[in-house]
Amino acid sequence: MGTLNILVAVCLIYVIFLFLVAFGAERAAMRGKGGWLRSPLVYTLSLSIYCTAWTFYGAVGYAARSGLEYLTIYIGPSLVMIGWWWVLRKLVRIGRAQRVTSIADLISSRYGKSNLLAVGVTVLAVIGTTPYIALQLQSVTVSFAVFSDAYEASVPLQSQESNALLVAAGLALFTIVFGTRNLDVNERHHGVVMAIAVEAIVKLFALLAVGAFVVWGIGGGVTEILHRIDTSKIGAWQIEGDRWAALVFLSAAAFLCLPRMFQVMVVENEDEGHLRTASWAFPAYLMVMSLFVVPIAVVGLDMMPEGSNPDFFVLTVPLATGNDGLAMLSFLGGFSSATSMVIVAALALSTMVSNHIVMPIWLSVTGGGASVSGDVRHVVLLSRRISIGAVVTLGYLYFRLSGGGSALASIGLISFAGVAQFLPVLLGGIFWRGATRTGAFAGLTVGFLIWAYALLLPSFGTGVLISQEVLNNGPFGIGWLRPQAFFGITGMDPLVHAILWSISLNTLCFYIASLVGFPSPLERLQGAQFVNVYEHSSNPQSWSGSLAQSEDLMVMAQRILGAREAQELFEREARRQGVSGLLPEPSPDFLQVLERELSGSVGAATAHAMIGQIVGGASVSVEDLMAVADETAQMMEYSSQLEAKSEELTRTARQLRQANEKLTQISEQKDSFLSQVSHELRTPMTSIRAFSEILRDSDLLSEAEKVKYSSIIHDEAIRLTRLLDDLLDLSVLENGQVNLNVQTGQLSEVLDHAIAAALTGGGPDRLEVNRRRAREHVWLSTDLDRLSQVFINLISNAQKYCDADQPSLSILVGRRDGALIIDFIDNGSGISKQDQAVIFEKFARVGEQRASGAGLGLAICREIMARLGGDIDYLPGQGGAAFRVSLPGALAVAAQ
Repeated sequence: MGTLNILVAVCLIYVIFLFLVAFGAERAAMRGKGGWLRSPLVYTLSLSIYCTAWTFYGAVGYAARSGLEYLTIYIGPSLVMIGWWWVLRKLVRIGRAQRVTSIADLISSRYGKSNLLAVGVTVLAVIGTTPYIALQLQSVTVSFAVFSDAYEASVPLQSQESNALLVAAGLALFTIVFGTRNLDVNERHHGVVMAIAVEAIVKLFALLAVGAFVVWGIGGGVTEILHRIDTSKIGAWQIEGDRWAALVFLSAAAFLCLPRMFQVMVVENEDEGHLRTASWAFPAYLMVMSLFVVPIAVVGLDMMPEGSNPDFFVLTVPLATGNDGLAMLSFLGGFSSATSMVIVAALALSTMVSNHIVMPIWLSVTGGGASVSGDVRHVVLLSRRISIGAVVTLGYLYFRLSGGGSALASIGLISFAGVAQFLPVLLGGIFWRGATRTGAFAGLTVGFLIWAYALLLPSFGTGVLISQEVLNNGPFGIGWLRPQAFFGITGMDPLVHAILWSISLNTLCFYIASLVGFPSPLERLQGAQFVNVYEHSSNPQSWSGSLAQSEDLMVMAQRILGAREAQELFEREARRQGVSGLLPEPSPDFLQVLERELSGSVGAATAHAMIGQIVGGASVSVEDLMAVADETAQMMEYSSQLEAKSEELTRTARQLRQANEKLTQISEQKDSFLSQVSHELRTPMTSIRAFSEILRDSDLLSEAEKVKYSSIIHDEAIRLTRLLDDLLDLSVLENGQVNLNVQTGQLSEVLDHAIAAALTGGGPDRLEVNRRRAREHVWLSTDLDRLSQVFINLISNAQKYCDADQPSLSILVGRRDGALIIDFIDNGSGISKQDQAVIFEKFARVGEQRASGAGLGLAICREIMARLGGDIDYLPGQGGAAFRVSLPGALAVAAQ
């Protein structure tokens, strides 16, 4: 019991260590100091997720039972990596170009962005991966039982179900904490990947340590071990050609199609060039992992009692020799192998479930799709966290139902055969433009039904989900439908039988259905982009944005990507288009960029549907038609030029219309201004003249009346002076005649002064100002008085025009692209879209004004910021009126 307690303590320390590694990697990536996280070495080590408890424990048991056949599970992936140039490189390029988040996302994107197909692939992936998760839980549970002396080969594992449940809960928690921190899958899960890389080193070191101990500590050296191998049954070089070929094919197919492998190999890939290093480094890793498998199996068969489970010789051999420390290291190696697989598999499957099942259902239920209120990010993250728990729970249930008594290798091969059903659809989609969605449905359906009937259901044991009668005589006595003897072909290995028929009929149905059917236009476009990804990876499709509104797109993007990320995207695209302001034109190019960004968060199919709701539909561009039809290069170039000219003319016409509308508004504002100025000048002058005449001509006024009339004259003179000062100030600023009084001071003090000056005498409905003072401790070297003038104007406007029941103003300070930004956002109804274009023009007074003024305040603010080297903009899509003041980073000096 003491040893078991120490083991539990070591496991807890190891888990805490992994948490710290993952947390440190996340922090480094967030601070931009994680360049080492993107190295080819980390990428190669992350691929070791393929080496689960099956390969750490089960490979030895496999060798003990079947000799050198265990090598097939290493040969297949090695061949795939060596030939990376033909398949893996294309998958990674497609993944980056299409922003795919999972294998379901890639398959659905290829076949017309069909969400129904994505749902099917997701469900089948969950079913196919469930046995593999159960395998990992079984390996950890049995390992604990070995240390507690409670495990015997003939004893079922129901007594250890509580341990399996605790392990499953712990793995689900770790995955939720570090796998659902970022919504955008293409932001990479640096913490998880780094933890997997560390676990790769731990399990390799553990297996090498046990192997070295067996060879030199027990076996007497290399020569003696080789002699033992020659005299053992393992040394008999017997190759069953059909089974070896089937297993090599199966391991290669699973390496490509396992959701967890696709996650680390394609989704987490930072650089296509990393494949070049992994093409030799990963096969080398597998070779080292397999180096001591046979010696451990041979020594275990010689040392351990008859009936001992060979799957756990890696543990039981050190324990039998009293080497508890090495046994603990071995346990940690197996624990690392199991936990890393479950974490990444749950992460990949939860992304698929969230993007392709939960999100479409949510969009359907809400009815408004991207335009309804609520936080899409919250829905996505919550659904992924729940999905992680559900996936791990399914693995636990399979563990309980199957009894956990099967050899690890047999359980792993069942899962391999299930996910291998994706291979025909996957390879057909990236190499054959004639592949269709109908063909994909047909192939996947037939393949998975045969796999489930011939391999999965019998794996639960006779009488659990399938009776012995059906196994012997077929359903309803139809002999040629026996699960392990289709068409009366007997004597074939059950695994080879299931692989042969499921993959063959899967491929045949996929091919025939694709030939009979005809792809839709979108399928043809996507087919051209996938098959010819190296030529068309930058232009996946074309949208028609004439019906789109940039503000609607901004609202949707903010709710999925987050406010800061969405604003940065829109600002960047506006600058690229050369459009003034913060909202780009909803051009086809911009909509493509937006769809790719959203795809990283909610999947390609869902992103396409959400943009389609706002845009109103997609159109086929001339370039895409040329790509699909494979016309000549001259026609494509000519059509491209015509389309570019057409888009340019359309954009120019739209800008001219906007400019004309703006000029019309300015002209109206100017007329209104002249009338307003006349009124503003005439009113105080009239009052001054009238009361001055009263004071001059009347000798009967009391002292109180004289004071009253003198005060009116004084107030009206101040009002007149203020108007003249504004006009003069604007004139001086526009002519560049202003002299800046550069001072050094803290931003917080400037804001304090501005708030005090603007809100003096605010009355009972005084504006509430919300600030984060910790971020305002920034030293500035600029004209602080002019900057304060800008702040006072913005705060005064919020007090005058915010129409909320309880007016409030939030002042937010931050940095972006090296600039210091100060946002002023109130909780009112904001400024209408048609008025946003003229609010910084002279004489502009927009909307239903509740206070007097000549409309010069924001124009003066714009001129001041231009002289200070900064800028002031209106931020759309924030709910209320929102203004951003930007100062160059050079003006912000280090804190003193």
